Amino acid sequence: MAIERTLVLLKPDAVQRGVIGAILTRYEQRGLKIAAMKLATITEEQARQHYAEHVNKPFFPPLLQFITSGPSVQLVLEGSDAIKVVRDTNGSTNPSAAAPGSIRADFGLTIDFNLVHGSDGEEAAVREIAIYFNEGEINSYQRAIDTWIS
Repeated sequence: MAIERTLVLLKPDAVQRGVIGAILTRYEQRGLKIAAMKLATITEEQARQHYAEHVNKPFFPPLLQFITSGPSVQLVLEGSDAIKVVRDTNGSTNPSAAAPGSIRADFGLTIDFNLVHGSDGEEAAVREIAIYFNEGEINSYQRAIDTWIS
């Protein structure tokens, strides 16, 4: 398995509902390492870059309003097959269709308030990470547990 990096956003609804710790624990329990993390409000410019393929779609204005409405936790997670692990841990975009035990099944309310975002592939991960982090903000380090889980 390849060591990958992926972007994860704990969206404003996750912050407002006070489930940051519970969600971070899920990722760490899956063996993922936090390489970068910050709490910040996504700017309109960042949101337009991130969701560029959706800018002209009818759902974009409410998405823009939501994603910029308050702070989110922005993360770079690293680990073996991190992109797939994050997407499986997150669950289906629609919480009512998400697998039991996934973040969205356990904490999600609606498709509009589904708590988390994870990059959908390697190209997207590279592009999305660059929107929120510069290379100097991303840490490379070894954990004692890494030899057991990689």
